[in-house]
Amino acid sequence: SGARPARLGEGRRPRPAPSCGLRTVAAMAPRRAPRAGISAAFFLLLLLLPPATASAGLSGYFGTKSRYEEVNPHLVRDPLSLGPTAAESRLPAACAPLQLRAVLRHGTRYPTAGQIRRLGQLHARLGRQPACPAAAALAAWHMWYEESLDGRLAPQGRRDMEHLARRLAARFPALFAARRRLELASSSKHRCLQSSAAFRAGLGPALSLGGEEMGVEVNDSLMRFFDHCAKFVTMVEENDAAMGQVNAFKEGPEMKKVLAKVASALCLPVEELNADLVQVAFLTCSYELAIKNVTSPWCSLFSEEDAKVLEYLNDLKQYWKRGYGYDINSRSSCILFQDIFQHLDKAVEESKSSKPISSPLIVQVGHAETLQPLLALMGFFKDDEPLKANNYARQTHRKFRSGQIVPYAANLVFVLYHCDQVNASKEEYQVQILLNEKLMSFHHSNETISTYVDLKDYYKDILENCHFKEECELPNVNITAVDEL
Repeated sequence: SGARPARLGEGRRPRPAPSCGLRTVAAMAPRRAPRAGISAAFFLLLLLLPPATASAGLSGYFGTKSRYEEVNPHLVRDPLSLGPTAAESRLPAACAPLQLRAVLRHGTRYPTAGQIRRLGQLHARLGRQPACPAAAALAAWHMWYEESLDGRLAPQGRRDMEHLARRLAARFPALFAARRRLELASSSKHRCLQSSAAFRAGLGPALSLGGEEMGVEVNDSLMRFFDHCAKFVTMVEENDAAMGQVNAFKEGPEMKKVLAKVASALCLPVEELNADLVQVAFLTCSYELAIKNVTSPWCSLFSEEDAKVLEYLNDLKQYWKRGYGYDINSRSSCILFQDIFQHLDKAVEESKSSKPISSPLIVQVGHAETLQPLLALMGFFKDDEPLKANNYARQTHRKFRSGQIVPYAANLVFVLYHCDQVNASKEEYQVQILLNEKLMSFHHSNETISTYVDLKDYYKDILENCHFKEECELPNVNITAVDEL
């Protein structure tokens, strides 16, 4: 199994970020008279519910739709705070940073058009239940999402990126000094391009942009490598059989219990609901918190135990589609992994030749689907037992928790240092890796600092023997034969 990253609280449930600053249901409810069929007393009760009643404990279970503040709760109070662990670099005093290579997930986004359509269908269905208090209350909620929003960056997402840029600049001031060169690349998706622009804006005008002064290079071959991998697309992405564990969990006892509870609350026959519709209701709770910083009335449908089940459903999908479920998920990311080390190599060679570092800052903006396979390729967050439909209870303390790994604005940062006054020549160049601004422990040493030589040696097989073209070639087998993966 993989080594334990430092200070990420594996083995115990992370505390959800404080809900300070959340407005109550009353603040976001439509300002109109109660609909017919719902008593004035019940409607008043709904409006007066404090946030703790509607969503206590839910925000830690939103998976890939989690706020960045769930992994760094201190940012709720001060979005520019570096946090309590920023000073714990444990680097010798004679080390200076040469290069920072960051792979970011875009900031907080709106739901996709598909999610908005499903929510609209569920919302319309509730309008036909005027005699049911909970259904009528949710039917009275203003359905403000429009399909044109389709996964676009929300205003909060721009703030996520601007604040992250300012924190990184404060943490590594020598690298972000005036007139240093910044290479900025992005996925072609609108939310990533806007996140790149917001990150750049957060740094102010002092830095010069690498290459032509266009601002952002679109590079889907690195940021959306999964789209270019035929083996992954055919055998995982478009293969229903590959999601067998996910589909089995949707029909399993834990999800059936949640479905029955939600159907009862909404006075619907359980046959009219399915796992996807219930998950859309749950994710609406997450979107309202992340986008608007409000407690949505949709949250009131779920208990913390329900949230744990729905989080596991999300994590199962991530595990089998982007994580350790199939080797091709992670092996397809070796093109990005190797590109990271090629730039680190170049910086080392330039330093040895006493040349200026041509690319001191390389920032690339992609997706959760960019970061999750890369972290799996590196062996992080690997549990002894695979996540499956029938081992939910045994996975209570799992390492693979997508909300803790790839929330909105997630970031994986490699920092290369040059160190003077070292005992051996191999100690001259050293590396740290940070995930979501927290130092990670390396597998080969359980330390948060590694010589560059040792790190390359540990990943020698991936660096030398993982070839994207060969990895992604389709085998001559039936596409439903997922065992081939």
